[in-house]
Amino acid sequence: MKLIKLKEVMGITCLCKASIYRMIAAGEFPKQVSLGERAVAWVEEEILDWVQARVDERDAA
Repeated sequence: MKLIKLKEVMGITCLCKASIYRMIAAGEFPKQVSLGERAVAWVEEEILDWVQARVDERDAA
């Protein structure tokens, strides 16, 4: 399992920081993992799965 920081999540998804956190609050995006008081990261596989789900939704339409 690989953890990735916000900058890499933004690069993979092409979403801005505000959009990512808004989607997390709405339950529409994978939640971050706390690494300490001021550090968080995301599970890379969860982010890639989320992106793949967007592609699958597009292809199903």
